[in-house]
Amino acid sequence: MSIKSLIISAALISLTACQSTSAPQTQDIELLGTWNIEVVADKPVIDYSPAQLIFADGGELSGNNSCNNFFGSYSIDGDNVRLMPAGNTMKACVDALMAQEQRVMSSMPTITNAVLAKGKLLLKDEAGKTQIVLSRQ
Repeated sequence: MSIKSLIISAALISLTACQSTSAPQTQDIELLGTWNIEVVADKPVIDYSPAQLIFADGGELSGNNSCNNFFGSYSIDGDNVRLMPAGNTMKACVDALMAQEQRVMSSMPTITNAVLAKGKLLLKDEAGKTQIVLSRQ
């Protein structure tokens, strides 16, 4: 190895030693509380619909999917969010609410990311498409 290569190697090593190796810390989005669903799968919710998500301590998720109550869990790490519905009640409602309920329940498992924008919580899928738009109650 030449003297020039040795000097360059030593300089690079000393420069990298000065750099911080800690990863930037991401701050979790504050999800706790009740959020009204405004839009699901590109369609606004029906006026006066009870559709909402409730994020509780310990990763507990519950709410109303337009017609029935549901329960499950969620996880959050920075802006990475997962919704894992586990079950719901089974009462019948008018067709429009039942269709909206299906959109809510099928959208939840696709969520991978959350973004706060202009007071709204946007829940996005892996492709970056907004699946659910929420407003804090």
